[in-house]
Amino acid sequence: MTKQRKALAAAFPLTIPVMAGYLFLGIAFGILMQQKGYHAGWSALMSLIVYAGSMQFVAVGLLSSGFHLVQTVLMTLLVNARHLFYGIAMLDKYAGMGKKKPYLVFSLTDETFSLLCSAKVPEGVDKGWFYLFTSLLDQIYWIAGSFLGGVLGSSFSFDTKGIDFAMTALFVVIFTDQWRMPGSHPPALVGLLASVICLLLFGAQNFLLPAMGLILLSLILLRRRLRKGGEAQC
Repeated sequence: MTKQRKALAAAFPLTIPVMAGYLFLGIAFGILMQQKGYHAGWSALMSLIVYAGSMQFVAVGLLSSGFHLVQTVLMTLLVNARHLFYGIAMLDKYAGMGKKKPYLVFSLTDETFSLLCSAKVPEGVDKGWFYLFTSLLDQIYWIAGSFLGGVLGSSFSFDTKGIDFAMTALFVVIFTDQWRMPGSHPPALVGLLASVICLLLFGAQNFLLPAMGLILLSLILLRRRLRKGGEAQC
């Protein structure tokens, strides 16, 4: 077995929870695009070259209301600002990835970040290919769901209100799986505590960015202690 096939075989089981969420949410996105007059090919193309999850749902409204460059840029920065923190956290893991690195950076979604932070590369599996296939499989699920949703949306329509809760449910599953791993509790508790504090201080509409900043600062300050205890997960 080649190292690529070995890495693919190791990465696929890890991505199954994401597959369930991405197919479902991708279908919802494809249906919304179809309802706005964009066929399945446009949905799949956006998922291929944009691949921004929640921002793609926002983009459906932007496309239907007319394109405004400044508004679109600012909205994209606000919605995806959390990826700045993800990127900083992955600097060590992505070091030395060579030609794989540009795609790994492009494909770093919320769920892929969670998987790569909590996953341990199996013994004998090439780390670079393992990371690449984990990221690639997640994007393939999203593209497939988007295309399927566009096809289904051309046949029937239904009320999609509340369907995006599947993303929240997916995060709960990933968090629970990470919590069950030995030594993963301190970073998780930091994240929960920082989020609750910022939620109380800034409210539900404005707490995300302050919470991400507080989490990042806390993990930087506690990084040495977590490493000494063998508890750093990302």
